[in-house]
Amino acid sequence: MASKGETVVLLDFWVSPFGQRLRIALAEKGVEYEYKEQDLTNKSDLLLKSNPIYKKIPVLIHEAKPISESLIILQYIDEVWPDKTPLLPSQPYARANAHFWADFIDKKLFESGTRLWKLKGEEQEKAKKEFIEALKLLEGELGDKEFFGGETFGYVDVALVPFFAWFHAYETCGKFSIEEECPKIVAWGKRCMERETVSKTLSDPEKVYQFVLYLKKRFGVE
Repeated sequence: MASKGETVVLLDFWVSPFGQRLRIALAEKGVEYEYKEQDLTNKSDLLLKSNPIYKKIPVLIHEAKPISESLIILQYIDEVWPDKTPLLPSQPYARANAHFWADFIDKKLFESGTRLWKLKGEEQEKAKKEFIEALKLLEGELGDKEFFGGETFGYVDVALVPFFAWFHAYETCGKFSIEEECPKIVAWGKRCMERETVSKTLSDPEKVYQFVLYLKKRFGVE
């Protein structure tokens, strides 16, 4: 738990799955922090100063020192507050494997999911196929385990579970059922939602869908 007087600030945007990772991790660790919602169409001086390279959320500011990029911040949180709910496994190979799958989520699942709602016609169908393939690979990694790390909710679970709130939007835009394609992933997501740290953090799926409709209009995707 953060020590008395320790300053922890999170610069974030309500629907961001990347920021939600950190909110879940901080809740799992019992770390108190100040949440500062950001306007991504009119970025604050604090955000631009804290992340001058990418100018993106989320940013964790710990004792006036900013850390950027959600997976890097996730590891930082695990290392700085190690006394409660370790997220990464202690064994080096298992840690490397967890890093691999978290990176896979960002490179494959997020990117194909974004293209799924952003594109039309054949390109959308291609994105949908890639999205389902990525989920099936994750389902294979999960296997019959309760969580990706086994019986313990951990790093890969935290990295992936915010996208569970986006499934409704992906399904509606792509006209398919994730539960039909990847039932184990959906069952895993429901198990994660039984954790208060997850259920209190994730956005309502319908609100996520409305946000995606706003984005589609903004990007001219009809």
